[in-house]
Amino acid sequence: MAGIARLRDFVQGMTRLADAGAGEAAFLSEGAALLEDLVARDDWLPPAFAAAGPGYRQYLLHCDPAERFSVVSFVWGPGQRTPIHDHLVWGLVGQLRGEELSTEYVLGPPGTPPRPGRRDRLRPGEVAKVSAATYDVHVVENAVPDAPSISIHCYGANIGALRRHVFDPETGEARGFISGYTNDVIPNLWDRSGG
Repeated sequence: MAGIARLRDFVQGMTRLADAGAGEAAFLSEGAALLEDLVARDDWLPPAFAAAGPGYRQYLLHCDPAERFSVVSFVWGPGQRTPIHDHLVWGLVGQLRGEELSTEYVLGPPGTPPRPGRRDRLRPGEVAKVSAATYDVHVVENAVPDAPSISIHCYGANIGALRRHVFDPETGEARGFISGYTNDVIPNLWDRSGG
């Protein structure tokens, strides 16, 4: 797909930030601007990384060789949602197609249910930020009742290999998990013969 150059440009911009020793604040500001540029046009995501399934899909698009950041497309079918989960690293979410809802959860004392907090609706071209220090525990769901929604995420680690937590909605009990990825191959960003 000729538009893959847009993803390559994003990866190069994030790599420059990582090489410069950028901290979380820089990734959340300068990286957000790069992601806004990426999701401003919906002409670059290869169809293999946009396919919905029986559960939401997490496709790896790129992982920095030193695992300083990863780029993922999330594909949400109608009615699909995550469990309550955390990230433990900074993250950026850019809406490419459709819309999604993110509901923050506040953890309470052991044995008590997590309390819902802020609720945000993300529309195409918009970018949201998550941070281990401020907005880390949430549920994400497709806001479109009859079509898939796709968001592009960038995290401050190889998110599919990071041990994180899901939380029981009744007791708040944390259980460790590693999300992995849906795909076995990643897009070829470096073949410039097509664009």
